[in-house]
Amino acid sequence: MENVNFQSLRAAGKHWYLPLISGIVFIGIGILVFNTPLTSYLTLAAIFAITFLFTGILEILYAIGNRKGSDHWGWSLAGGIVDFLLGILLVSRPDITIIVLPFYIGFGILFRSIMAIGWSLELRRQQISDWGNLLGVGIIGAIAAFILLWNPLLAGMTIVFYTALAFVVIGIFQVYLSFKLKKINNRALA
Repeated sequence: MENVNFQSLRAAGKHWYLPLISGIVFIGIGILVFNTPLTSYLTLAAIFAITFLFTGILEILYAIGNRKGSDHWGWSLAGGIVDFLLGILLVSRPDITIIVLPFYIGFGILFRSIMAIGWSLELRRQQISDWGNLLGVGIIGAIAAFILLWNPLLAGMTIVFYTALAFVVIGIFQVYLSFKLKKINNRALA
């Protein structure tokens, strides 16, 4: 049974670079948002829409690439679909107000954070070191998402700050996870 689980995790490590790319995109967008706090929410909506569309496509490709060898490819597929649909929704509604946008972003980030927590627990079960760091990143992302959802009417600077923070946290998780998956893949090839 444990060998089957390792094989599943090893298969997920085969395409380790896709979460890396996704993580770098999330971090880059988070830094961009930190550096442009006066940007209007219409512009942020376009940036977020493109980010969600792009990372959604990458996550869907990752899931499809691992569907035969991974027991957990469904989580990646679900996350990719959620990101992609959020992107489409944001693109199709450029007139989204400051009140609605934090809900889109908050629920998207919350879902990704729950995925991060799930992955960290799977890594723990597989006795992969540093799983607790991934758990911490997932929890921080969930807290940032709850802050956005709890009070979406915060002043623009605060919303921009928490949105940027959440993107950076999720990006860090994706990058960190990709290196863990690469390590698993390298171990399997040795």
